[in-house]
Amino acid sequence: MSKSQEYYLTEEGKAKLQVELEELKGPRRTELAKRLREAIQQGDLSENADYAKAKEDQAFLEGRIQELEMLLSRAVIISKDENRGGVIGVGSTITIEEEGREAMQYFLVGAQEANPREGKISNESPIGRALLGHKEGDLVEAETPAGVLKFKIISVD
Repeated sequence: MSKSQEYYLTEEGKAKLQVELEELKGPRRTELAKRLREAIQQGDLSENADYAKAKEDQAFLEGRIQELEMLLSRAVIISKDENRGGVIGVGSTITIEEEGREAMQYFLVGAQEANPREGKISNESPIGRALLGHKEGDLVEAETPAGVLKFKIISVD
């Protein structure tokens, strides 16, 4: 990962990450500190499973806090309303149709918010990468683990 890498987030995605960060830095950190104090008071730390687990949890918590702070500091906020002249970019809503299948609609987001079940696909996914820069009416091929997918772009919003 390059130091200058940007992370695409919607306003909603950024807000969710900020809420998680506040929770981790506040109540979760306090709770973990209390668990550590209680484990230390039990005595011999070399064979104290509660202490070992609390230290492991603390390392995970601090790592997640650092990750969230880095993501938020490099976040590029995307908007569904951005006008790109019909060219697909992060923040576009795209309807595509594979031959012989029903049309599907996707919202192109950054990797942190991707959730295919909700119709949010990452700009780094095979289909997302294939769609970038195309317009309505284009025929696109995407190299996926399941093979090459060919589809037509029905609409771009």
